[in-house]
Amino acid sequence: MEKLKDYWIHMFESDQWNNDWWKRKKALLEERNASIVHIKGNGHLYRKIRYDQATHYNYHLHLSLLVKQQEQLYLEESVYPYTFQINQGEISDHRLIINKQPEIQQNISPDDIIGRDTSTRFSYDRHAAVQYAERWWNSYNPAYKKFEVDCTNYVSQCMFAGGAPMRGAPVRERGWWYGNGSWSFSWAVAHSLRWYLSGSTQGLRGEEVESAGDLLPGDIICYDFEGDGRWNHNTIVVAKDAYGMPLVNAHTDNSRNRYWSYEDSTAWTPEIKYKFFRIY
Repeated sequence: MEKLKDYWIHMFESDQWNNDWWKRKKALLEERNASIVHIKGNGHLYRKIRYDQATHYNYHLHLSLLVKQQEQLYLEESVYPYTFQINQGEISDHRLIINKQPEIQQNISPDDIIGRDTSTRFSYDRHAAVQYAERWWNSYNPAYKKFEVDCTNYVSQCMFAGGAPMRGAPVRERGWWYGNGSWSFSWAVAHSLRWYLSGSTQGLRGEEVESAGDLLPGDIICYDFEGDGRWNHNTIVVAKDAYGMPLVNAHTDNSRNRYWSYEDSTAWTPEIKYKFFRIY
């Protein structure tokens, strides 16, 4: 790991870290009149394999950025999976791991959203939802299953911690629920939760708003990275920046206080679409 540490020091000092997503991140910070005042990185090695006369390593880079915007300071944190190999004592093929395995998509239609009685109300505790999001942004509550694509499972847990009521069990295509070793598609699948929030009129409900700036901590953003109508990702708003724009937490590529637009994501494309939901 000392070799890896020296590698990263050289990358930053020589400004050679020119990944596309890092370029977009720097451009996004500039657009927001924000700047990085301190960077801290920590690596966690989780796999070591020897083959083809080289040693191959996988590790997680926990990157912490202290960001200043006007008079506001906040800490943005992200965990990135990397791989590299050591061949004859030298680091080579050092690259970001892109998880290309698609999330299993299950459609949910308005007919599947059972219960049209709007008399059932709940009081959404935004503070509790955000507290949960902060507690578990980079770890996994053992009370729930951990999914390989975990973003929707994570935001569902956050909303449930804020008091959102479950309903629809045990039919997986109906309602929004988790329990007894099973769960609804809307609990764990990004595409299904997006449509559930659009159509539910009982219990957990989402009111679509026009812009990200209309959202409050505890609200949800849905992402269609390719703009093809298949919703890939969800985040939860945990704070606002100096201009009142959302900062979000997420799982899969775990992140905290990330700017809502995800322009610095490896999954981002110019065709990206968003849906903004006020939870109530």
